[in-house]
Amino acid sequence: MNILLWTLQIVLAVAFGISGLMKLTQHKEQLADQMGWVDDFSPTTVQLIGALELLGAVGLVLPAATGTLAWLTPLAALGLLALMLLAIPVHLRRHEASMVAVNVVVALVAAFIAWQRLGPHAF
Repeated sequence: MNILLWTLQIVLAVAFGISGLMKLTQHKEQLADQMGWVDDFSPTTVQLIGALELLGAVGLVLPAATGTLAWLTPLAALGLLALMLLAIPVHLRRHEASMVAVNVVVALVAAFIAWQRLGPHAF
């Protein structure tokens, strides 16, 4: 089970790390081609979301890998879960059903990681 959790943590960390870096380094207009939802938000909000995603990505791996403050790992997973739950209404409003499905799957994976790291497979 621990190997599965680490695999899920790394996959989510890579995905959120790339996504967060994109939001932090690219202009809103550049992001709009791939992420239409950015048109609904200010550039500052898009950057804040990117920063939260990047922090969540780091938090999924670094504390657990170093053994320092490992309790931050499930909190990072819960934070990413919250981001995904907040993204669902945005995509529903925009009639982006495929993105809602992605948000639900990622939210379930983040919830699973948090649940396992808080309980049976805590560090």
